[in-house]
Amino acid sequence: MAKQDPSYHYQQRQVELDAHRQLRIGDGKISGYLSVMLGALSLLAVLAYLFPSYLTTTELRKTYDAESLQHILKYGMYFSLFFGAMTHLLKKCRRLGCLGISLTLLAFALGGYTVPVGPVEPKALSLGVDWLILAFLGSAVVFVTLEKLYPKYKNQVILRKEWETDFLYFCFNHLAISAILIYANYHVSHFSWAVSASFQETIQSLPVFVQFVLILVAADFVLYWEHRLFHEVKALWPVHAVHHSVENLDWLAGSRGHFLQVFSERAMVMVPLYLLGPSEAALNAYVAFAALQAVLIHCNTRLHFGVLKYIFVTPQFHHWHHSSEKPAIDTNYSAHLVVFDWLFGTMHMPGKHWPANYGTTKPLPKSIMGQILYPITAWKKNK
Repeated sequence: MAKQDPSYHYQQRQVELDAHRQLRIGDGKISGYLSVMLGALSLLAVLAYLFPSYLTTTELRKTYDAESLQHILKYGMYFSLFFGAMTHLLKKCRRLGCLGISLTLLAFALGGYTVPVGPVEPKALSLGVDWLILAFLGSAVVFVTLEKLYPKYKNQVILRKEWETDFLYFCFNHLAISAILIYANYHVSHFSWAVSASFQETIQSLPVFVQFVLILVAADFVLYWEHRLFHEVKALWPVHAVHHSVENLDWLAGSRGHFLQVFSERAMVMVPLYLLGPSEAALNAYVAFAALQAVLIHCNTRLHFGVLKYIFVTPQFHHWHHSSEKPAIDTNYSAHLVVFDWLFGTMHMPGKHWPANYGTTKPLPKSIMGQILYPITAWKKNK
């Protein structure tokens, strides 16, 4: 049964247009930011080609052709120069244009898109620069387009307040992927006693789609209860409150999360995957699905997904989880499927209504350092 207050009066969310942060054609901001973004990503890519053992992830390298990606790098570098030149033609945001051009020229000086690609000596611990670049480009193109074509709140700008904070969280989550995987693998190794070779063989003999469904259900069951514990155990809430401190949801907002939660969540979800022992194809399908859904459900999009909203977690469902309104607090814990919230009475989906307010009932620090230290300060206050 859905958890809701029938006496609650649902209101429409009001979003005022932030003209100062709005991107308008002809004001130079679009060209300037594109130049800086492409210039920075190009420089990072060149460094990753120069030091692949330290700046790329072994698992991800297996999925892409490094030489083919150099063609994309070439266009990215030239477009950075083009957009940087546009700021000078427009005579607006020329500082951004100069920064983008400088970053790109530095990338060219270091070898650009012609750095030789050879065998890579794997390192146990490395920065996931390649993962950061590919994830950011893919996510930005797909989800910013979605938010512009089908926005829930048209006045919410791309560079909304605190986007810089969430972008830094995005970078950390992707750069630290190797450390997260090392910790997750160490964690699941404690469950080796529960592994059954015959059971895993049976799982692997099933069609890939069936394996995918089993992974989805098992992973979501673990994520549901872990998520619920973060909300309902008083000592854990300050850690998870960092994620809920976002007051304007979009594709980047889901990246905000305390590193303790990030490591814990990744480690716990690995347990059912480790015990099931699915095929690589099924596992890769789940990883791709989970990564896309995690971004999608935070998006500023009005898409309702038809009958799929009765099966999968959608933006409307998860937006209610982020609401600070009384009926929605401590509801909608599921990450993938709505079934566990429905079964355990924590589901809140009041028809066509969307939240009017987001964030935590008590404001958190705005700075990243303040948010990292927030659990410590909260625990001290509660002593």
